Amino acid sequence: MSLDLNAIGYQIQSLRRLKGYTQNQLGDFVGVSFQAVSKWERGETLPDIGTFVLLAEVLGTTIDHIINGGKKKMEYKGRKTIDEIKKGINCLIDMGNLLGKENLFYRSAIEGIDTKMNMETECYLAEPQTYEAVVAEAALQCILSGYYIDTKDIERSFISEHWKKLVTEYAKKHAMSELPEAIN
Repeated sequence: MSLDLNAIGYQIQSLRRLKGYTQNQLGDFVGVSFQAVSKWERGETLPDIGTFVLLAEVLGTTIDHIINGGKKKMEYKGRKTIDEIKKGINCLIDMGNLLGKENLFYRSAIEGIDTKMNMETECYLAEPQTYEAVVAEAALQCILSGYYIDTKDIERSFISEHWKKLVTEYAKKHAMSELPEAIN
């Protein structure tokens, strides 16, 4: 594995600034000089392993997140199709129809989605245009979680050109450079 010192340095700097710390403050927190922090941020050197542990803790992240330059390391979880995603979303709709929309299981699921996704799930699922937006968002979440979705499947499964384009861009951007043999 080849480390990108500049990306690591940029990540340290970004996290430090996000926390509102100066180089001097961060250095004090982890027991090094501000010059050492400056060298890390310029990509000249790396913290030693013991310092990395404390650095990640102080910055509220993980060592892996810093070393990967803020990029999430994708772990291939398998293939997904848009039909499978629609089927999952339709299960939520079916839950409301089968259990009743006031049932605690259904309400909890809907309220959880509403809160986490900042949307009115029931309204979005009721209209064909916004239903497709929910499918697109679910597809993006699958891609970001490590699932592979074929771009041809995306092309044939969405009506809206906007959603086709957006999901395809994500699929290409976040696709693993080397997929396991099983899907080739």
